[in-house]
Amino acid sequence: MSKFKIIILLCIFVFVSFRYSTDARHIIGGINTKILASYGDIKMQIEAKINEHFAQQEEIQRLRTENQALQKSAVLSIAFASKLSDMLKEHNVTAYNPHVRMIQSIGYTNLNDYGKVWLKFDDFNQSKIYGLLQQGYAAGIVVSNDGHPQGLLLSDPKSIFAVYIGNQKMQGVAQGNRKEVLVKYISQWLQPQVGDEVITSGLDGIFFEGIKVGVVTEVIDEESSKTVVVKPYAAPHVPAYMHVIMQN
Repeated sequence: MSKFKIIILLCIFVFVSFRYSTDARHIIGGINTKILASYGDIKMQIEAKINEHFAQQEEIQRLRTENQALQKSAVLSIAFASKLSDMLKEHNVTAYNPHVRMIQSIGYTNLNDYGKVWLKFDDFNQSKIYGLLQQGYAAGIVVSNDGHPQGLLLSDPKSIFAVYIGNQKMQGVAQGNRKEVLVKYISQWLQPQVGDEVITSGLDGIFFEGIKVGVVTEVIDEESSKTVVVKPYAAPHVPAYMHVIMQN
């Protein structure tokens, strides 16, 4: 047999082997699987980057819109404060200029007590009680604990401040009981209703009037007074930063 024929037969044998051999198909299939897997991984990575990009764009747009709204609110607040101060001056009353400062929450005082937090609070005066704010809502008070600033959140029994209830401004005292926020000592003849909004009254010198606390969810009749249960506006978790009212 000539060399040329031998070469032809070898080529045919190799072709048939690769075309029909199980081992050959297994090798080729493995290569295809790896290629497809790599393609899938690359595709997922590209899609993740694209989704991340669009998410960032949406977040930037949201923050821009929110910033514009806050700037408008700040301008309106300054204008309102200016008008109010002018009005007070005309009546020989000291200008109304509440001072609010940002402070940092360090951590819970006790791991099993979510009503007390330590605060990083420069210029803290341990002889004073401060109103504590979270996103513009009443969140509790700040007191001294061995000379250190401690935040007593709304759920803490020692977090006590004066409030108004509803449009009639029914007076009461907000106090926590570890599970709920209550408003106590409401006069028996008054008629608080479920859905009434609770705001600070400013009569205690801790908060100024009008800071939102929450909404009445239950009215309890007692012997000599009434008590209401309040669902607070402030979130139950403690944010990294809050605000305190420095002066009224």
